[in-house]
Amino acid sequence: MEATREQARPAATSPLTDEQVVERVLAGETALFEVLMRRHNQRLFRTARAIVRDAAEAEDVTQETYVRAFAQLSQFEHRALWSTWVTRIAVNEALARVRRRGRFVTTDVARMEEGNMEPFDDPGRASEAGPERQASERELVGFLERAVDALPDIYRMVFVLREVEGLSTLETAASLDISEDLVKVRLHRARAELRRVMEAGIGHAQRDLFAFHLSRCDRVVAAVLARITTT
Repeated sequence: MEATREQARPAATSPLTDEQVVERVLAGETALFEVLMRRHNQRLFRTARAIVRDAAEAEDVTQETYVRAFAQLSQFEHRALWSTWVTRIAVNEALARVRRRGRFVTTDVARMEEGNMEPFDDPGRASEAGPERQASERELVGFLERAVDALPDIYRMVFVLREVEGLSTLETAASLDISEDLVKVRLHRARAELRRVMEAGIGHAQRDLFAFHLSRCDRVVAAVLARITTT
């Protein structure tokens, strides 16, 4: 049923590129902004969720990101993909929130990134399957979410963008405003940390991490459209 509803939305299947949509929105077709939201809701929510570690707040960050992006749309200069540009807005909004609350942790980051850590176990050595590994995929995803939440903040952001959202090293670097080499280092450390707390063979479950479900998608789109069409 949800798949049918999703397919029925022209905004979700528009042939226009992001940049073409932006130009038409700037020309006065405000309703087309929904196309951009439908396309990038999942990425922005996951990005925000990786930083604030709370689904409700991540949803709020996603809404605020779109409102800011709409207000600043004329400043988009096509120097990067629109998706990268809007992801940077989401990152900045989420980071501002956690820093105001003193929750962003960078302790021992320099030591970890210089390699001054104990060696990790061989990732290729998987333990024998036990009864607990017969749990449902949903339970596995929940376990993975908790493991990712336990990562240091800066590693969690890189892991979600690279492994969950599938961004390239270049686009991840641009989204987080760090070097490509630093992305590689942090991703390596994130993977190593996860191997310490998880069994091998998590399969495709990570692709469902922090999923942006249809009801949340509708709620964000409706809230943002209400705000940008009344200003």
